[in-house]
Amino acid sequence: MIDFNLTPGKVEWQSPSNIALVKYWGKHGRQLPSNPSISFTLSQAHTTTSVAYKKAENKNSSAQVDFKFEGEEKPDFKEKIVRYLNSISEELPLVHELDFVIESQNSFPHSSGIASSASSMSALALCLLSIHNNLYDNKALDIQKASHLARLGSGSASRSVYGPLAIWGDTDVSTLSSNKYAIPYMDSIDSVFNSFYDDILIISKNEKAVSSRAGHALMENNPYALNRFEQAHRHMGEIVAAMQAGDLEKFGAIVEKEALTLHALMMASEPPYMLMEPNTIAAIRVLQEFRKEKSVPVYFTLDAGPNIHMLYPSSAAAQVAALKEELKNYCQDRLIINDKVGSGPIQMI
Repeated sequence: MIDFNLTPGKVEWQSPSNIALVKYWGKHGRQLPSNPSISFTLSQAHTTTSVAYKKAENKNSSAQVDFKFEGEEKPDFKEKIVRYLNSISEELPLVHELDFVIESQNSFPHSSGIASSASSMSALALCLLSIHNNLYDNKALDIQKASHLARLGSGSASRSVYGPLAIWGDTDVSTLSSNKYAIPYMDSIDSVFNSFYDDILIISKNEKAVSSRAGHALMENNPYALNRFEQAHRHMGEIVAAMQAGDLEKFGAIVEKEALTLHALMMASEPPYMLMEPNTIAAIRVLQEFRKEKSVPVYFTLDAGPNIHMLYPSSAAAQVAALKEELKNYCQDRLIINDKVGSGPIQMI
């Protein structure tokens, strides 16, 4: 029980999205991954979340929350947040002893395949731990616990509390890896990846027809699931080796195979579904042809949506500029989010 001679307070975190290079797709138990994943933390695609808190009038059996997303009330978002807070109440009893006012906004379109749940749930987890520290006068924020709590809201959120590279899930790549939380990982990674660019082609701003949560559930009966999990373990070792060697061609080949495998698994689900748009495929073909003709190390990946992440080293930026201008023709409102590998979350308040 918290001693509540409490002055109301407020905390705020800005937490980035991330882009998985080896994809997490399929889960079991309480948000545990069926295969390991590795991701770049982004810089410009982020969620900023503030949480104002005060003593609750009465200790509640359910979290008491007022919530706004980008200035508007969102009852469905609020419901998810309340459900999440209730689910972690044993680990953070304060969620039933405080009243919360939560405000959140993204720097990118929500639910369009840019891992908004990763940035939003990691930001919320960091806010909650900051409140915990404020109440108990702890000095250092437990980032590993933040990763664990973020995971309970969104699996990929576990990776967003670190930068520039994170691993989540048990893997032979690291003895420190865990299914319960992500770890930062830069062991002997070539410096070329520290300044990698990730330009996000917004093919569509529309909300996805099938949510990632539903997509993960459909993996349970996917006939290719076991082969996929074996492939992911193999790709983890291969991509880390490529990144340690600075082998961009091998890195790019694995990243693109992972992206296409992810969407093939969606099309092989029961019922099958497709999140790529015609312009997704058209833009990928333009990128591949540009790479072949110009011998420029530029590669693509996709998250669970139609939008394309275009990955390339900073040394190729000048050459890729012309490609970006052409690819704007395939983007809604010609929108490309110019992003790059980032260093992780920032506490604002």
